[in-house]
Amino acid sequence: MNIIFIGTSDFAVRSLENVIASAHEVRAVVTQPDKPKGRGREMQFSPVKEIALAHSIPVLQPEKISDRQSIAEIESYGPIGVAVVVAYGQKIPIEILEWPSHGVVNVHGSLLPKYRGAAPIQHAIISGETQTGVTTMLMDEGWDTGDILLQETIDIDPDSNAGDLAGELSLIGAKLLVRTLDGLQDGVLVPIPQDNEQATMARSLPRDAGVVDWSKPAHDVVNLVRGTTPRPGSFARVKNAVLKLWRARVEAEDGRLGDPGEVIGTDEGLIVAAGSGAVRLVEVQPESRRRMPASDYVRGSGIAPGEKFDAHFDLP
Repeated sequence: MNIIFIGTSDFAVRSLENVIASAHEVRAVVTQPDKPKGRGREMQFSPVKEIALAHSIPVLQPEKISDRQSIAEIESYGPIGVAVVVAYGQKIPIEILEWPSHGVVNVHGSLLPKYRGAAPIQHAIISGETQTGVTTMLMDEGWDTGDILLQETIDIDPDSNAGDLAGELSLIGAKLLVRTLDGLQDGVLVPIPQDNEQATMARSLPRDAGVVDWSKPAHDVVNLVRGTTPRPGSFARVKNAVLKLWRARVEAEDGRLGDPGEVIGTDEGLIVAAGSGAVRLVEVQPESRRRMPASDYVRGSGIAPGEKFDAHFDLP
């Protein structure tokens, strides 16, 4: 089939690569406009654009995909069998949804109808899920409400953060996507409506979503650190300094081991009492410094048992 691929982020890269390597033909790629990045504010291509250019595939970068001119430019590459959407970043207009002969297929990083929305991987970890997966679906005008085509389930490694899990799911999603395209072409897939009563939402995480509330149980604190790493990041404040938390694990599951946020140990890291149990901080990053083992931070900062992390604070 002829394909239009619509995507932007790293999560979409392997899907694009797998479709390019398949029997299907990618007629064009639609991705977000280039953005300035870094101190030099140099314009940077999206990861998907990099792959498209490497394979000499035409690239379209509309500011708004819903603009009439943008829609006309995309449709000029038709007729097509399927449009594929993976981690694009804009809502797809009805004109595009109704254009391909076999519809618009989305690769979504959850087992729909659970965790509809922009941040399914992060929310699954934060919520303490032990399993998740990938869904391919036929898109409609709702937010991740379309009929399910294929799904694959995996266990979540208890040490994985959101970045780790996203990488794993992107590989699974890429293979599932090609199976979906093959199935649509052969007419063997039966779309399954979602059960809306089972739906949960996974909205984009604000910058302060990873600020630690030490009154929560230790497991919840660790899941928050895992689920917000690497973006938007997890943060705590002690001695009037903000720490970015990169890795943490449950030191003790239950019991009142100190006031929430109280440092109760500095042996080979930094142990902090939670609402119940305790958390061992393994890797941290002080402001304007590199990531480091928490044990190095302890030696350099002079932090000692009895000191307390702030209960509440605003990120600068």
